[in-house]
Amino acid sequence: GPGEAPKRLVLREVRMDWDAAEPAGAGPPSHSLSYFYLKLSEPSQGLHQFFIKVHLDDHPIIRFDSLTWKMEPLVPWMEEAGKEKFLIPEWMFRADLETLSKLDQEAGGLRTWQVNLGCELREDGSKGGFLCYGYDGMDFISFDKETLRWMTAQPLAQKVKEEWEEDPRWSQESKVFLEEICIAWLQRYLSYKKTTLEKIGEWQKGGSTDHVSIVEDERLEVLTCQAFGFYPKEIQATWTRDGEACKYETLLKNVAPNSDGTYYVQLIGVDGQELL
Repeated sequence: GPGEAPKRLVLREVRMDWDAAEPAGAGPPSHSLSYFYLKLSEPSQGLHQFFIKVHLDDHPIIRFDSLTWKMEPLVPWMEEAGKEKFLIPEWMFRADLETLSKLDQEAGGLRTWQVNLGCELREDGSKGGFLCYGYDGMDFISFDKETLRWMTAQPLAQKVKEEWEEDPRWSQESKVFLEEICIAWLQRYLSYKKTTLEKIGEWQKGGSTDHVSIVEDERLEVLTCQAFGFYPKEIQATWTRDGEACKYETLLKNVAPNSDGTYYVQLIGVDGQELL
């Protein structure tokens, strides 16, 4: 009656099947890989003098710090990726930056450098890339890979800009990293992820009722279910009863990632009466 909670029951004769679906759009989705570096001007108790975190599609996948000197995978599939070949600190934090921070440090206080760099492989096949430096938490200087020029964000960076643009090799190396090396690692990580998560999710076409719970809401006359542990993200779902397909619209709601990189989703049947 009115005010009663929806009745929950498992309909053993009903099966929700899922299968891989083609992503929307003409081509593959865009993907990105980014690196964040942090370095302190001097050792400080309890703090990382050097720290790295890597993100794939905005999800953290691995970290490294100078306290442990170990690479720490942040997602299960990175266990299969082996040891990451990070850019060495000397490449990222050049001697001229070290000199600048030492001179500035004479005024007192701990100084920090931050570097944020990465690349993107877009749907249309074009490549994007960025390389930005920060100093004490403020934007400092950034690289334009199309013009091979360095753009300053504060007066202190002007001398650094002049020195870096006098060394064309440094600008060219930065461009090569963003457009070639970073993209190669991006594609490699996507391959690791796909291979491993398909195993974790025991991905098989057709799905299984073992992963589905059915809820009947008598007031709304709908059926809902949840599918867990599937990969890739794009799926299509169908309902069957006693082996026969049921024709009604299924809505996917809140497709979201699990901690292991697989996905789960809530599905809502618009007209559940046909299943009852």
